[in-house]
Amino acid sequence: MQDPGVVGQRLLRLAGLRGLAALPRRTRTTDSRHGYPIAPNRLGRNFTAQAPNQVWLADLTYIPTGEGWFYLAAILDMHTRKIVGWSMRQTLHTEIALDAFNMAVQRQRPVPGLIHHSDRGIQYAAEAYRSALARQGITPSMSRKGDCWDNAPMESFFHTLKTERVHHRVYVTRDQARRDLFQYIEGFYNPRRLHSALGYISPAEAERRAA
Repeated sequence: MQDPGVVGQRLLRLAGLRGLAALPRRTRTTDSRHGYPIAPNRLGRNFTAQAPNQVWLADLTYIPTGEGWFYLAAILDMHTRKIVGWSMRQTLHTEIALDAFNMAVQRQRPVPGLIHHSDRGIQYAAEAYRSALARQGITPSMSRKGDCWDNAPMESFFHTLKTERVHHRVYVTRDQARRDLFQYIEGFYNPRRLHSALGYISPAEAERRAA
């Protein structure tokens, strides 16, 4: 008698399907166990901005796929709630955060004085990231240790992303996740999703009105 597992794998191949690998229930995106400088919390949970490109919030999250975890770094403008920069990678090295930051700078062209708030993770505390902020005249700010409420609007975006999209999908590959997340951010969230905090207009509309 053949092993049921072998038979199941053969049937999946014949149907052009792949089984999903089991993943741990959670993965950690913030590693604050490093020797890099920690910026003070300059926001103090005052999540307001009078215009675009005054306050940016940054964070990372993880997405499960059949090929393993997939990571998303994003930067949110506090005034418009727009995701002004994002990056997706297979690893959590500093480059994922830098890619999102560079996208935000190229898109928004901020003037010096903007506050960039993040957690204490090594991606944001690393010398390469701190240097990138300094070159743009951007002031770093960091949450208190282990306090997710110090970056609540960014956490809210990731919660929205997962409840509205990710939890309704099964991503067999990382590339499939990449395409779907791109479509959500650029095809729906930024241009069309209505926010109660914005008076029920989209981030793109909030940016247009501010201009």
